[in-house]
Amino acid sequence: MYQIDILIQGYPGRAVCHGGLGWSTSTLLRSAGRKILVDVGAFGVRHQLAKHLQACDVAPADITDVVLTHAHYDHAVNFTLFPNATVWIGQQELEWAAAQPPGFNPLPELYVQELNRQARVHRIHDGDTFLPGITAIASPGHTPGHLLFYVDDPRQAVLFTGDAAKNRAELLSGQVADTADAAASHASLQRIWAWWRKRPGTLLVPGHDLGMTLDDSGAPVYVGERRAAINAWFGEDLQPTRIDLCCGGTAGRHRV
Repeated sequence: MYQIDILIQGYPGRAVCHGGLGWSTSTLLRSAGRKILVDVGAFGVRHQLAKHLQACDVAPADITDVVLTHAHYDHAVNFTLFPNATVWIGQQELEWAAAQPPGFNPLPELYVQELNRQARVHRIHDGDTFLPGITAIASPGHTPGHLLFYVDDPRQAVLFTGDAAKNRAELLSGQVADTADAAASHASLQRIWAWWRKRPGTLLVPGHDLGMTLDDSGAPVYVGERRAAINAWFGEDLQPTRIDLCCGGTAGRHRV
């Protein structure tokens, strides 16, 4: 049903002195009639997102749908780059986000107001199958109206967890960082595991980590190669110092 390209790899880390990196996962789903982006990242990934879309021969105007797990800046702000897309977000999530005053939190207030105002934004609910084969699943905790998305594709089932399970450590530990409701987040993790185990080979795509499948023993196994590094200018010329943040050099696209 869908061809799957993980365009931007999420990264399970945070700057010690400069706050959240905001390096979240963005995924392209393509079928005969649709080109769908699941989460669209923050400002810092715009050049990379454009590059990977071009490599897939997809123009911004070709995107038919933008699907948002939640309203935080690192997942949502780039919806404005896709003018022809229908935007899908949880009704509870958008109502909550739009009611918040400006604060020192990850909500992009002006972009939330645009989401709340634009007619092309459609509000969805737990259990809605709102696109072919794609079902929304309530997963509160990180935010009150956070949603998972399950892609019921006979060739490759996919579970998008957004920040309900940001990384492998949260899945294995049963604990979640950055949650507004720890008990709700714990229940959402249990729901994620139940959906993940429903069909062997299901690809789980978290908000800030590589994709994973379960091996024969039921343990998460990464799919793809982690790549993350930064260039820094500590010297007296423009020759950068490359700082490897894991085990690779440049960001890459992963096709499933």
